[in-house]
Amino acid sequence: MADDLRDSALKYHRFPRPGKLAIQAIKPMASQRDLSLAYSPGVAAACEEIERDPLMAAEYTARGNLVAVISNGTAVLGLGAIGALASKPVMEGKAVLFKKFADVDVFDIEIEERDPDKLIEIIAGLEATFGGINLEDIKAPECFEIERRLRERMKIPVFHDDQHGTAIVTAAALLNGLRVVGKEMGDIRLVCNGAGSAALACLDLAVSLGVNKDNILVCDRSGVIHTDRDGLDQYKARYAARTEARSLADAVNGADVFFGLSSGGALTQEMVATMADRPLILAMANPTPEIMPEDAKAVRPDAVIATGRSDYPNQVNNVLCFPFIFRGALDCGATTINEEMKLATVKAIADMATTTVPETVAVAYGGQPLTFGPEYILPKPFDPRLIDTIPPAVAKAAMDSGVAARPIADLDAYTRSLSRLVYRSGNVMEPVFERARQNPLRLLYAEGEDERVLRAMEVCVTQGYAKPLLIGRRAVIEARIEELGLPVTPGVDFELIDAQDYPDYAELASEYHQLMGRRGVHPEAAEKRVRSRATILASLLLRRGDVDAMIAGPVGTYHEHLDQVLDVIGLREGVSTPAALQLLILERTTLFIADPFVNYDPDAGQIAEITLLAAEQIRRFGITPRAALVSHSNFGSSDFGSAGKMRQALALIRERAPDLIVDGEMQADSALSTGVRGRILPDSLLDGEANLLIMPNLDAANIAFTALKVLGNGVSVGPILLGAAKPVHVLNRTVTARGIANMSAFAVVEAQTDR
Repeated sequence: MADDLRDSALKYHRFPRPGKLAIQAIKPMASQRDLSLAYSPGVAAACEEIERDPLMAAEYTARGNLVAVISNGTAVLGLGAIGALASKPVMEGKAVLFKKFADVDVFDIEIEERDPDKLIEIIAGLEATFGGINLEDIKAPECFEIERRLRERMKIPVFHDDQHGTAIVTAAALLNGLRVVGKEMGDIRLVCNGAGSAALACLDLAVSLGVNKDNILVCDRSGVIHTDRDGLDQYKARYAARTEARSLADAVNGADVFFGLSSGGALTQEMVATMADRPLILAMANPTPEIMPEDAKAVRPDAVIATGRSDYPNQVNNVLCFPFIFRGALDCGATTINEEMKLATVKAIADMATTTVPETVAVAYGGQPLTFGPEYILPKPFDPRLIDTIPPAVAKAAMDSGVAARPIADLDAYTRSLSRLVYRSGNVMEPVFERARQNPLRLLYAEGEDERVLRAMEVCVTQGYAKPLLIGRRAVIEARIEELGLPVTPGVDFELIDAQDYPDYAELASEYHQLMGRRGVHPEAAEKRVRSRATILASLLLRRGDVDAMIAGPVGTYHEHLDQVLDVIGLREGVSTPAALQLLILERTTLFIADPFVNYDPDAGQIAEITLLAAEQIRRFGITPRAALVSHSNFGSSDFGSAGKMRQALALIRERAPDLIVDGEMQADSALSTGVRGRILPDSLLDGEANLLIMPNLDAANIAFTALKVLGNGVSVGPILLGAAKPVHVLNRTVTARGIANMSAFAVVEAQTDR
């Protein structure tokens, strides 16, 4: 095979992780050459590389991101041994969770085989296909032996989620529950009702965390498992205790912790009343727990309670674990999931619950207390931080314990790559974040009392993007910080400009009057505006250099804030009109659109100016601008309306910035498709697909932006204000805390450049 064909074929078959199957599906297959790269003869190059080094299978195939969810249908949910076929909906549902939460591709495999030896042989024979095996709904005690023997034979992770997923999340709840009630792991008495695979795995992990095995009592259907009982299998016998207790009621008397992995209603109010002070009750039977939380609270208001249900606080849900532990294991090429990796997952889950929840989680679970305490000891399944917290912890534990076949060289970079699975803006924003961290400057938020601003400020402090200042009433800001559980303190993490007690009002009012006196603003009105309108106060502080950049909004209307900013800050020298630029991150591409907010019908000169300002800002993202002047017309096909204006603008742009990649006027499909444009004007000066769309008027820009955002499942960053004399941006009312954090970092980078 020729070297150039071999190199091209290897490049074709190499897929970045994660999400290989999705990426593989969009590999080009439009020509004879594509066919030769994808299959014969090019595919032989990838085969030879894998034969030379089996680890290369993770580079040239989907195996490195592919997990098998396997069941024989012998213990499906609470339905029992309903068979492999009837288990398929559960396995398919599990596959959805893997993909949704961690972008892990899954084949569900239902095997009609109840002989453990034969089942082991079938599963072991699949090793060449999969990067990991998730065993599901296989009854005890066979599941113990099946997992043990597969782990011994296979060099990929084998994980029985019913055991270990449940155990990991339960252990995290135990760790945090004891933190809340103020008890030490080694001192507690623990009672477990249930002795199946999940229960025994929970107990094993609790012992690994420091629970004294001599302080554990286990009950099954026959009562307490004690040393005088006959007929115990080897798994239950490990937890046989020397005790006089014979019933669950005997066992829980004086117990600190209850693990329920049995059946609904097994724990009564009378039993709960006999437990130790501040008991921790993990009643995890589904759908009906061993005791309902309200019943337990009725007799023990001091209890901390968790269940397996989503309609009560503290849900013990395996989805907090299995997608993410596999994500980390796959990405470092782990040959197994060992105790160190499980304990790392426990700690990562537990520690996350002690930190401030993101805005998206607070909104999704509105009304629930999400500050660490009795009602919140476990993260919520939709917490976006799970993806960039657990997998790096798992990968590090795998590397430290020597089971990572493909160690990750830069864990920080790996963590950032994972966050992009949740925050698509991360791919575009990362260069901006990195520059902001290098030299964080003083950034002033005009609306410091807004919850979104406070959350964004905390992100900037934590990530080191900026040195924040907030305008607002001290009492209100401090109360909201406490209510939100934000780990920031005025005067330490950020500077607070108290709107009710600021000493420089008179001086700033005089300065504002000098600016606005000939525009009908009297001295008394000037002082009133400075005191009552935070954007004016913030703009004055930015104008005289007390801060380096500012963010106005998101309270109030865009144009209200814009007018106040421009009254004080004004425009850059040489700029005649302000404008707005919106970044739109779509699943297929990234676009910048101007101007969707400010100029209703700009003339040709303004269009040219907006294009040059937008191109300048795009370069701050580390992106080369490729601009298209968009119209209803294609390269002179019409003279109506905007077509002539856009042609005039193109001439002005080429005169002022001959090196800018730009062309027009053109329709949107010509701008975004090289194929369409090539048929209409093969010698177009636009190179590739446009990433900057300059619209002829506000209607076109705003309609295009909002339609693309909704239909394309887009994520937006902006609006980015163009043309102001100082680094300032005005937010709209729908912006999220994440959006404010993005714009904060951008404002800092802009200020760095302007210094």
